[in-house]
Amino acid sequence: MELETMATIVANRARDLYAGRRIMLGVAGAPGSGKSTLAEAVVDMLNAGQPELAAVFPMDGFHFDDAVLRQLGRLPYKGAIDTFDVHGLRHCLQRLKDNREDVVAVPVFDRAIEIARAGGRLIPQGTGIIVCEGNYLLMRQPPWDRIKPIFDLTVLVDVDQEELRRRLRHRWEGYGLDEEAVVHKLDHNDLPNGISVMEGSAEPDIRLKVM
Repeated sequence: MELETMATIVANRARDLYAGRRIMLGVAGAPGSGKSTLAEAVVDMLNAGQPELAAVFPMDGFHFDDAVLRQLGRLPYKGAIDTFDVHGLRHCLQRLKDNREDVVAVPVFDRAIEIARAGGRLIPQGTGIIVCEGNYLLMRQPPWDRIKPIFDLTVLVDVDQEELRRRLRHRWEGYGLDEEAVVHKLDHNDLPNGISVMEGSAEPDIRLKVM
């Protein structure tokens, strides 16, 4: 399924749900599945019809810092489900859903320097649709299972494993990693994480199959 088609499906469902009260969308998928690109495309479509209606909220801002992961012995596995602040994410999502404040500052992950920037994005109270994207938003395992009920609409981007491998290899080669580092990222981190996402996620409202 093409990106524009997928984004149209999700944007139309969001418009149908939105009735003046803030709604929360969760877009989940494996690393490299295209969920971030989809979330951005959905927000662009929604804002084209009504400027500033929607905003993206990326889960990756809740990565534990490298110093913390180093202490935990988990730095080589950054991106695994236990390397995120799930409770911080949940509280921020609930804060956004409650929409009682004039603005909420959310962290944004800077992949170029592998650091989450606190207050990297501001989401004002007038934003009607929040599109949160991340790997583990629909996971059934505790305490991640407390995330999905916050969303009014959930989406899972489903990508074939070989296509996922191709995309991930292209991503890491683009960051200048050598072959050994690329293989480690693929076989010991991203692909296992992707498999856990596809096997451990609850059934979404919308499943989008990408070939």
